[in-house]
Amino acid sequence: MEKVYSPREIETRLYEHWEATNSFAPSGRGPAYCIVIPPPNVTGTLHMGHAFQHTLMDALTRLHRMDGDNTLWQPGTDHAGIATQMVVERQLAAESLSRHDLGREAFVARVWKWKEESGGTISRQMRRLGASVDWSRDRFTMDPDLSAAVTEVFVRLHAEGLIYRGKRLVNWDPVLHTALSDLEVLAEPESGHLWHLRYPLADGSGRVVVATTRPETMLGDTALAVHPDDERYRSLVARQVRLPITGRLIPIIADEYVDAAFGSGVLKITPGHDFNDYEVGRRHNLPILNIFDRDAKIVTDADAELARIPAELRGLDRFVARKRVVALFEAQGLLEKVEPHSSPVPRGDRSEAVLEPWLTDQWYVRIAPLAEPAIRAVQDGRIRFVPESWAKTYFQWMRNIQDWCISRQLWWGHRIPAWYDESGDIFVAPDAAAAAELARKRHGHEVALRQDEDVLDTWFSSALWPFSTLGWPQPTAELKTFYPTSVLVTGFDIIFFWVARMIMMGLKFAGDVPFREVYITGLIRDEHGDKMSKSKGNILDPIDLIDGIALEPLLAKRTSGLMQPHLRASIEKNTRKQFPNGIAAFGTDAVRFTFAALASPGRDIRFDLGRVEGYRNFCNKIWNAARYVLMTTEGKDCGASGACELSSADSWIRGRLQHAITTARESMASYRFDLAAAALHEFTWYEFCDWYLEFTKPVLQASDSTDAQQRATRRTLVEVLEALLRLLHPLMPFITEDIWLQVAPLASKSGATIMRQPFPRAADFTFDAAGARDIELIRELIIKLRNIRGENDIPSSKRLERVYVKQSTREQSATLAAHRHYFDRLANAELQPFDPSCDVDTAASARVGDLEIYVPLRGLKDDLAAETARIAKLQERARKELAAADAKLANPEFMRNAPAAVTAKARERAAELQRELSQLAAQLERLEKLR
Repeated sequence: MEKVYSPREIETRLYEHWEATNSFAPSGRGPAYCIVIPPPNVTGTLHMGHAFQHTLMDALTRLHRMDGDNTLWQPGTDHAGIATQMVVERQLAAESLSRHDLGREAFVARVWKWKEESGGTISRQMRRLGASVDWSRDRFTMDPDLSAAVTEVFVRLHAEGLIYRGKRLVNWDPVLHTALSDLEVLAEPESGHLWHLRYPLADGSGRVVVATTRPETMLGDTALAVHPDDERYRSLVARQVRLPITGRLIPIIADEYVDAAFGSGVLKITPGHDFNDYEVGRRHNLPILNIFDRDAKIVTDADAELARIPAELRGLDRFVARKRVVALFEAQGLLEKVEPHSSPVPRGDRSEAVLEPWLTDQWYVRIAPLAEPAIRAVQDGRIRFVPESWAKTYFQWMRNIQDWCISRQLWWGHRIPAWYDESGDIFVAPDAAAAAELARKRHGHEVALRQDEDVLDTWFSSALWPFSTLGWPQPTAELKTFYPTSVLVTGFDIIFFWVARMIMMGLKFAGDVPFREVYITGLIRDEHGDKMSKSKGNILDPIDLIDGIALEPLLAKRTSGLMQPHLRASIEKNTRKQFPNGIAAFGTDAVRFTFAALASPGRDIRFDLGRVEGYRNFCNKIWNAARYVLMTTEGKDCGASGACELSSADSWIRGRLQHAITTARESMASYRFDLAAAALHEFTWYEFCDWYLEFTKPVLQASDSTDAQQRATRRTLVEVLEALLRLLHPLMPFITEDIWLQVAPLASKSGATIMRQPFPRAADFTFDAAGARDIELIRELIIKLRNIRGENDIPSSKRLERVYVKQSTREQSATLAAHRHYFDRLANAELQPFDPSCDVDTAASARVGDLEIYVPLRGLKDDLAAETARIAKLQERARKELAAADAKLANPEFMRNAPAAVTAKARERAAELQRELSQLAAQLERLEKLR
C-alpha cells in the first residue's frame, strides 16, 4: 500500500474498472431488489440533496447486491421541459435568434443536439460519487419507448373520461408564457404595501373600505366579501357597491373564508386572478373576469363586462397599471391610506417573474377516481412510508386532491396527442394517422387537422417512471422481474407532486403499487439550519467537497449570475471569512460517510463541514490500520496451516465485530443509516484501531509468544479487517475496494471485487465469551487509569510504578495476572495487589464493577503549590461558566423562546460543570493531605 491515502487516484481508477466490467448489472440470481432513481433534470448538476439521496440509494443497492439479491438500481434523467428550453433559447439569443425564427421542428432538433453534447453533466458527477447504477439501462424521459408509454397513458385516460380540457385558473408565467406546477413556484415574503381603498355603496349611503396588496386587480372584482359573523358588516350583506373607475355594480357577500382581523375585514373578490377568490366565486356563482393577457398586461380587447375599463389603462403592464389605479382612487378621494406590508410573492423558479393566476384553457387529469385506490394501497400496507408519520401528510393531500393541470405551453416535451378540426372538435389518438381516421369516421370524409401546440407537464412522464423504465407497455422480462420496485428514496417536498402520482399511475396501468416502501429523507441545510440558496451564497457543491476548490474559483462560482452588487459583496465577504483557503479535498468516501451519519429521521439536516473533515481523518485511520495489518501479516502464516490459539483480545474483537455487524444490519434494514454509520465508526476507530491493534503488539512482538498465539492473532487481524471492509463498503465503496483487493488473499478470500462478496453476518464470527469479558474488564481499567492521569495532570510518559487493584474473587486476580502485560504497554503502569497500608486518602481512585484501583499520588506531584494553583484556576473558570449557565436557565425569556434541544443542552452543560467542580474539590482535598 502507498504510505499516504490519495482518494482521487483510487476513485477514478476503480470506477472506470467497475463500469468497464459491467459490475453494476443485475446478477440474474436471488430475489429481485430494485430502486428507480428520482430522475434529475438533464440540465442539472449534482447538488447536496442529490448527493445525499444518491448516497443512501447506493448504500442500499450495494448492501442487497452483496446479500446475493438480483439487484437493479435504475438510472435516468428527466427532460426538464422549462429548464431545457430556457438553456437552448439563451444560446439562440446569443446568436440574435429566437425559437420562432427556427420553427418548432428545427428548435426541437437543436434541443436534442444540446442534450447529446452537454446534457450529461449530472451523470458524470454521479460517477464521481460512486453511484453503482446499471448504466447500460440508462433512460431519458424523451426516449422513444418512454414517449410511447406517455402517449399510451394519455390516450387511455382520455378514453375513460379521466383526461379533459377545461378553462380554470393556473399559475401563469408571463415571461415564459406557460402554466407552471406548484412545485415550480417560489413564494418568499417580499416588502410591499397594503392599500386601503374606498368602495361606494350603490345607493350612495356610504362607503366600504377594502384592504388589498394588488389594487390593479380591482378591475376584475366581482364581489366584496365579509365574514358572516362580523357584526360590523352584517347589515351590508346582499347590498351592492359601485366599483370605482369602471362603475360596475357588484354584490357584498358573506363567506367564512374572510379573515375579519385582516385589514378592514372586507375582502375584494377577484375570481379570475386569485386561487382563493376563485373558490369563493364558485361557491357564490360569481362571474369570472380575466383582465390580463398572456403578458400580464391589461387586456385591450374587452367583452361587455370589461368594456368600462378606461382606455388609459388598457395595454399597460400590471405594475404600471397598479400605479395608475392608485392614482385614480386618490384623485376621486377613494384612497384611505397606504401601509408598508410584507407578503409572499409567487415567482417562477426559472424565469423569476412574478406569476399571475390566469384563466386559460388547459388539459387536466380527473384525479379523484385515481386517488381512491392509491389511498387504500397505503391504508392496507401494500406501501409503507418511512418514517410512518409521512403517511398522514400523504392522506391529507390525497383526500383533498384537485384535478391535475398537465399541459404546458412549451415546444420541448411530449406533445399532447390531440388534434382539432376546423370546428374545434378534438380527436385524441396515438398518432396523426389514427386521429385522421377518427375524424374521417365522424365526418364521413377526410378533414384537415392540426395538433395541439402544448406539451405535457414533465411530472406526467415522471409519474410513469417506475414501470416505463422497465419497458411498459411491453411485457418485458425486466418488468416482470423488478416491478413492483422495492423502495423509493425521496424528499418530503415531492410527496404530492411525484410520489402520489406514481402510486396512482402504477396501480392504474401496471396493475400493482410502484414500490413497497417510501423512505422520506430530510432536506440538507447549512450548518446554521438555513436553506441553501444562491442568494444566500451558502450553497456547497458536493464535487467541490470531493476534489477541493481554491478560494477564487469558489468565489466566482458563488457570485456567478448575481446582478445586485450588494449581494455579490456580501457573499464574497462571507465566503472569504468561512473559506480563507478555499475548500480542502475530502474524497468521495468521506463525503458519503458524512451523508450517512447525518441521515436521521428529522425533517431538516444541518450539514457541517467539520463532520466531513472528521470522516476524512476516519479514512486515513482505516488506511493506516490496513497498512499495519499488511506489514504485520504479509509473508507470514495467517492460520492457513498449524494450530491457532486465540487470545482473549482476539475473542474480544470478534465479539465486538459481531455486535457491529448486528447493529449495522438492523439499522440499514430500518433505514437508520445514521445509526449504522455511528456503530461502524465506533467499532473501526476505537475498538479495532485504538484498542485491538494495540492488543496485538505484545503478542506479535513478545519473544515468549507461541507460534499458535501469533498465528491466531495474525488470522484475527486479517479476518476482522476483511470483514470490516465488507461492512463499510456500502457507505465507503472506494477505499474498501482498494484495500480489500490487497487483504482478501491473506484472509483466504477470492474474487474480482468486494461488491460481489457477501455482506457480513454475525453468525460468521464465533468467539470465547469469557475471554472477551476479561478483555473488556482490562480495557475499562486502562480507561480509568488514563482518566486518573488526565484529572491529575500526570503525563502518559511518567510510569505509574504502583497501581493497587482491590479485587473480590480469585478469578479476577487470575484475569489481571494473565493480562498484566497490557497495562505495561497501554497504560505505562505496573499492577500490584492491594496493600492495606496504602495511603488511600492521598490516592486517586476509581471503580470498575466491584474492582477498585488506587494510584498513590505521593511522589508523582513534585510541585504541590503549582498543582494547587492549576486546579484553582480550573475551578475559577468552571465557576464563571456555571454562573453564566445558571443565569441563562433562570432567564424566563430564554426558557420560553429557546428550542427544547437548546434548553436541554444548557441544563446538561450546567450539570456537567457541577460534576467538574466536585471532582476538582476532591483533587484539592487530596493535595492538602499530601503536604
